[in-house]
Amino acid sequence: MADESGVTLVRDGSVATITMTSAALSNRVKTDLLDAITQVSKDSEVRAVVLTGTGKAFSVGQDLNEHAETLRADAAHAFDTVEQHYNPIVLGLATMPKPVIASINGLCVGAGLGFALACDLRIASAKAKFGTAFTAIGLTCDSGLSVTLARAVGAARASELVFRANTFSAEEALTWGIVGQVVEPESLEAETTALAQKFGNGPTLAYAEAKAAMAVSLSQALAAEGAGQARLGVTKDHQNAVEAFLNKQTPTFEGR
Repeated sequence: MADESGVTLVRDGSVATITMTSAALSNRVKTDLLDAITQVSKDSEVRAVVLTGTGKAFSVGQDLNEHAETLRADAAHAFDTVEQHYNPIVLGLATMPKPVIASINGLCVGAGLGFALACDLRIASAKAKFGTAFTAIGLTCDSGLSVTLARAVGAARASELVFRANTFSAEEALTWGIVGQVVEPESLEAETTALAQKFGNGPTLAYAEAKAAMAVSLSQALAAEGAGQARLGVTKDHQNAVEAFLNKQTPTFEGR
């Protein structure tokens, strides 16, 4: 893929690595990410996939500058991106007939956390930070988080993480079951490569069947999340919270 793309896609033997080149998920990044996921899913030579980010972030979720412009222009359609981008990205990762590893190099919040949880395995830098973020700007979950987070940590802790919307450390993510391994930042790439190569040489058809069995309820959750985001996208609470975030202010919620 070209350097100006929202992602880079590199194949090395049976392993493909998809790297998000921007911390925030603009429409360009989401479109290019979906294209890359579709490509590697169909490529029979690729038997394991790595999803990662660049710099200090894996992904911070939706590009709020772009989102704010859409809200100002047409709030009723601001969340069309859930159906157009987020849902197919998550389903593409979760149902791809081969293992997908999230290599979490840095900040991983909102839809970025949803993407990571849609992957089959997660390995994180010790410096990574995590958060749900959605309720902090007057939204419900999307990107499958309502199902995948509860699967990872249990319903009670998932409620705490969603409602409080606080960030948490890589060690906490490991303790709670969100990631399976935490390594020093300088070791992340090598550890991820070793893990991906192991799965790239593994029983691909067995992995595919196991993934299909575990992804049964995800499509229903994505549909429910999308409807919820569409309802919340036109509320004053969400629109005011986005403007407050962009202006580095604390949002005030009025329940409308």
